[in-house]
Amino acid sequence: MVHRSLLTLISLLVLSLGNVLSAKEYLVSSPDKAIQMKLVVEENISYDVMYHGKTLMKQNQIALELSNEVLGQSPVVKKVKQKAFQEHIDCFNYRCPSFDVSYNEMYVTFKGDYALAFRVYNDGVAYRWETKKKEDFIVRNEQADFNWAEDDVVYLPFTTSDKDPYAMAFQNIYAVSKISEAGNSKIAFLPVTADCGDGIKVTILESDLENYPGMFVVADPKAQALKADFAEYPEEFGVHASRAMKYVTKRTDYIARCQGTRSFPWRIMAITGDDTQMPVNNLVYALASPNRIGDYSWVKSGKVAWDWWNDWGIWNVDFKAGINIDTYKYYIDFAAENKIGYIVLDEGWYNPKSGDMLTVIPELNLEELIAYGKSKGVDLILWTVFNVLDDQLEEACKKYSAMGIRGFKVDFLDRDDQTGVEMVYRIAETAAKYHLTLDLHGIYKPTGLNRTFPNIINFESLFGMEEMKWSTIEKDMMEYDVTMPFIRMMCGPVDYTPGAMRNATKKDFQPIYYNPMSQGTRCHQLAAYIIHDSPLTMLADNPTIYRQEQPCVDFICSIPNTGIDETRILQGKMGEYIVTARRVGNNWYVGGMTDWNARTINLDLSFLGEGSFLSTQFSDGINAGKQAADYKKTEQVVDHSRSLQIQLAPGGGFAISFIRK
Repeated sequence: MVHRSLLTLISLLVLSLGNVLSAKEYLVSSPDKAIQMKLVVEENISYDVMYHGKTLMKQNQIALELSNEVLGQSPVVKKVKQKAFQEHIDCFNYRCPSFDVSYNEMYVTFKGDYALAFRVYNDGVAYRWETKKKEDFIVRNEQADFNWAEDDVVYLPFTTSDKDPYAMAFQNIYAVSKISEAGNSKIAFLPVTADCGDGIKVTILESDLENYPGMFVVADPKAQALKADFAEYPEEFGVHASRAMKYVTKRTDYIARCQGTRSFPWRIMAITGDDTQMPVNNLVYALASPNRIGDYSWVKSGKVAWDWWNDWGIWNVDFKAGINIDTYKYYIDFAAENKIGYIVLDEGWYNPKSGDMLTVIPELNLEELIAYGKSKGVDLILWTVFNVLDDQLEEACKKYSAMGIRGFKVDFLDRDDQTGVEMVYRIAETAAKYHLTLDLHGIYKPTGLNRTFPNIINFESLFGMEEMKWSTIEKDMMEYDVTMPFIRMMCGPVDYTPGAMRNATKKDFQPIYYNPMSQGTRCHQLAAYIIHDSPLTMLADNPTIYRQEQPCVDFICSIPNTGIDETRILQGKMGEYIVTARRVGNNWYVGGMTDWNARTINLDLSFLGEGSFLSTQFSDGINAGKQAADYKKTEQVVDHSRSLQIQLAPGGGFAISFIRK
């Protein structure tokens, strides 16, 4: 078992005159002195953030509005402590097996039974509220302002719902503009990034979100600010008949009901001086609550043969393809042939209109299917809706665990108000009790929950491949694919569902529901299996097509997506391209992607270290600019003294394995 994170107190510093700028100003720096946070306590509480002497954010005012008082209004400081810490964190299903962080913490206690904890790391700033009140209370609102020192460029994924902006799948491309031009009509969901110039990026995230609503932001162009916004507490629900999916029809005038003594979510500003630092920032994981389920050696990750994206679209068979036992045996056979550990039974294995996931449709004998899969080394994951599972939680987990199901793909939460967040924790805890893994879809961004509940092995909350079934070329997937790893992957793994074998150029792409295609080249798709943090990764296309493209399938299945010893971003610029390297033991796997601009990558192999390696390279074919499925496979022996020059077509990519000889 991977042990829990070890927190080692390095030093306890009594607050000295060197840390007090005035009677109302307090300064805390990162261990490497690059980042400084200045707390100002006057009529309200605010803070500034500096990086290498440059002010990035100023007068960020914060407050908690309760029913009968506002924490942070006319504050009175009782005590200020500063401590320096180092922390060693063991990880599971992560981009590395462990990492070390150091930070300086300033803990400020205020009159009125509340406190603020500020932590300044070498790669960011975080703060959280804490209360120690005798009675439970209601939070009417929380103020968290992010005021930028300049008119910076911001990357905002806006809500996709006009009727209820807080009710949506948390899936959109990034709107990119200066703050002054961002508009203030829509909320944006986290994470969001600001480009502060000189290569500096600040990404707003949150961690340890529990018993509280998730944070959105709204642009205030005149103030050059992003301001926090929260879904109000639900009061009444309706039901969408097609999936028995609950949705909020009426909300209260407050955002949370809280116990008197509690900690609130961490508000994080991750600061990077180079884009290559962004996908490997660990603050969300570091600030999350440690493992709560004990032994998790039973959690199994891996690859998945998936049915929904390709619409069960197999052919050249003697049965009618669809949601039936013959079709799923076909998927199991394909998975077994390629040593793929899972298949998913997506929507339709129970009647979604019924809201009853305990009753399987007549076309499926689930016990027979489970036994067939196990005879071939393939396990099953069942799709369901969040509130449907929650309504039958104990019974469903007990029943399907006993039958041999390994986990659930849980879909359509589509909100992150307090009751939605509480439901996720409830499901995670009960699923762990029955040794069931979870792949969470239609859900808000990761907030470190995969550290707290290691049985959660992936999250959606991104504009993934499913969108290609209905989105037009105006939704620029190629630009998104080289933006998302820098922003969204900072907060946790992604269930993007790559693997399309139908590939299209920018001119040829069109959304086709039953026979979907990808934007960009075949090698762009292969690269996703390396670039994405994804402990549970789908093969989105159908087995019939995959059997016609066996070299690509063999390569996909050879790429480990668990047991990663090291992750490096070798090259990259957000919104343009990325090159990622992952080490597993003595072997390396390198993937690269570009936007719709062709480019040349010069790949220095010095990262390989000593020894010789057999490289297997998939790169865009000479005609990939017109025929996006065109690729070239080459094998050669290389060592760390070599370099490779790789040509990427528009929307292109490459994927290489380096196997130590």
